[in-house]
Amino acid sequence: MTAQTDRRSVLIGLGALGVGVSGCDVPAASTTEVQVTSFDLDLDCSDLEARQGGRLGICAFTDRGRVKWRATERFTYCSTFKLFLAAATLERVARGEERLDRAVPIASDDMVSHAPVTGPAVGGELTIEALCQSTVELSDNPAANILIREMGGLDSWRNWYRSMGDSITRVDRLEPELNAVGDERDTTTPDQAVANMARLLAPGQTRLTAAHQTLLERWLTESPTGPNRIKAAAPEGWRVGHKTGTSSQGPINDIGVIWPPEGAPIFVAAYYEGPPTDDFAAGEAVIAEAVGRALEAFGHG
Repeated sequence: MTAQTDRRSVLIGLGALGVGVSGCDVPAASTTEVQVTSFDLDLDCSDLEARQGGRLGICAFTDRGRVKWRATERFTYCSTFKLFLAAATLERVARGEERLDRAVPIASDDMVSHAPVTGPAVGGELTIEALCQSTVELSDNPAANILIREMGGLDSWRNWYRSMGDSITRVDRLEPELNAVGDERDTTTPDQAVANMARLLAPGQTRLTAAHQTLLERWLTESPTGPNRIKAAAPEGWRVGHKTGTSSQGPINDIGVIWPPEGAPIFVAAYYEGPPTDDFAAGEAVIAEAVGRALEAFGHG
């Protein structure tokens, strides 16, 4: 591992990521300038890649600096996008364009694979809040497609990323087609995913209202999926909020926030693209070990 450390003026949130966030310009009004010790450290995760013959990308960021490996390379994000979809919907609610209590009819035509909440609701209704919750906590695919439809479709969804200053993330297809690998459609970089999360969930950020930030954090922390990924790397007693993404075509992903008992949150995006499989245990172990190394680099053993 190599590190460069200096004492300089950096910006909390995205600004602290600086030029490492490709294509992401941060308005000065959305950041707070402070003096911190900032470092940019390259992890060597080549041994983890060799273990399974896959490709790993990770970026971990806190107000102290950033740790990364293949952080600017593209990966198929799978269901990790649902964290951002819920946030985009909450922003629409804050602007008066949507209501959390608005009931949406659930039809059989909405159904695609993995519908733990929307499937049983066919013929009835679910509120926008219930759709957001099931999208984040249980990764319900029809719920995600419905939320995209209700905001105006893929063009509107793509424009939300651009409103974040994100020119990197691709939005091309709905669930479950977006899980396909092999080209740049429906991909992002670990660097960009971390930058987007910081814009939404870092202390003092204003993309979400305080109430909506709390609601999103609750959904992320209460999600039962992927306990052997980021959660497995966090020390006991630390709080973790995350969103997994998985495909039998190879991607095994996890993005989220780790809150230490004291100090600033740590934003993490880990994307692993291994061989096609329906057994995700080995890929999950790669994610957990990579996140553990990042935490060690921050001084958390």
